[in-house]
Amino acid sequence: MAAKKTVTSATKPAKKTAAAPSFQKSKELFLRAAEVIPGAIYGHQSPAITVPGSFPYYAAHGEGAYFWDVDGNKYVDYLCAYGPMVSGYGNRVVDDAAVAEYRKGNCLNLPSPLMVNLAERLTGLIPWADWAVFAKNGTDVTTWCTLVAREHTGRKKIVAAKGEYHGAAPWCTPGHGGIVEEDRANMLYFTWNKLETLKALFDTHKGEIAGVIMTPFHHPSFADSELPAPGFWQGVRKLCDENGAVLILDDVRCGFRLDMHGSQAYFGFEPDLACYCKAIANGYPLSAGAGRNSMKAAAANVFLTGSYWTSTASMAAALANLDHLEKIDGVKTMNELGDLLMKGLVERGKAFGYDQVATGPGALPFVRFGCENNFMRQQVFCAEMIQRGQFLHPHHNWFLSAAHTKADIQATLDAAEEVFPLVKKHFGD
Repeated sequence: MAAKKTVTSATKPAKKTAAAPSFQKSKELFLRAAEVIPGAIYGHQSPAITVPGSFPYYAAHGEGAYFWDVDGNKYVDYLCAYGPMVSGYGNRVVDDAAVAEYRKGNCLNLPSPLMVNLAERLTGLIPWADWAVFAKNGTDVTTWCTLVAREHTGRKKIVAAKGEYHGAAPWCTPGHGGIVEEDRANMLYFTWNKLETLKALFDTHKGEIAGVIMTPFHHPSFADSELPAPGFWQGVRKLCDENGAVLILDDVRCGFRLDMHGSQAYFGFEPDLACYCKAIANGYPLSAGAGRNSMKAAAANVFLTGSYWTSTASMAAALANLDHLEKIDGVKTMNELGDLLMKGLVERGKAFGYDQVATGPGALPFVRFGCENNFMRQQVFCAEMIQRGQFLHPHHNWFLSAAHTKADIQATLDAAEEVFPLVKKHFGD
């Protein structure tokens, strides 16, 4: 995710009635980091994309649905490490499985039998998938799947929806330095939920498009989430079939939060290739690609490797995490609690004269102020919620975990009742 807005002095939080938590250690670490790390904190964790000075910069530890920053402030976490925390920080079921493998040897000359076990587990869990491969980051597998699509079709062009994030490789990164025109020479873009714009690309570039890569629903930063319109996914599938293109599902962010069988089951379609990461291993570094048998020969021809990509601990964590989520019906918990959070924030906003816009499924919710497009009230609201121990990102979709409880949701809504009038006073609404 890249920063697209400049946070101005107008976005500074309103004056608080209680003493604000200290971020002194965070700020001291940031100054030290600036001397030895380019940008101090780079990428999607940069303070520039929250509200600088009103959010902590460094975390100390996590437990369940909470984390503590280096100054000792505790938060109910609705960002969940940008998604990977799905069963709770420090989950014993997952951690015990991973630690046992660490003690045996995490990085060896050869893959472990766990690699076979996990591939079997995924192909048994995802109905349409016949095989699986593994890497570390979402970018690894989204990039690899585009190469498989090109190998399979003998074509060059890849289609993506405008505004979607598929990783940090030059072909898809939202910014900035070092990108040249050639990196995106074979990328084409259409408008989410507008089948006619996708069809126009197929008509204009007949016989040139290797694949279409899309997220299950549209969840750009600095914007509302957008669910697929009725028939949209089925229309995309039909267009790909008619034009011999590979349909790639980027399920990195949503996978195992909407449906344990993959997000395609939630929305009622089947891709040819899919990418998973985030929630697969509850914070242990692992990503996966899955595909149909028709893609298997092409997949075998596209080089895929990394010295740490067969590490055993992450695979053990993934096996334990998937079992745990199924056992406790974590998907149901996340979606029900997320729906409660969205409904509660909308109701409390309305009580203070705000028409809040709630978008996305419950497991990946986002709520913003409907009266603005510049996120200034949103920034003040989230900064004030931080003061009250509620970690809500102002510009990025939120995440629920199976470790959250109704009590956590209630605490967040109670805090919101304090914050809405502060926003109202700050902006004179």
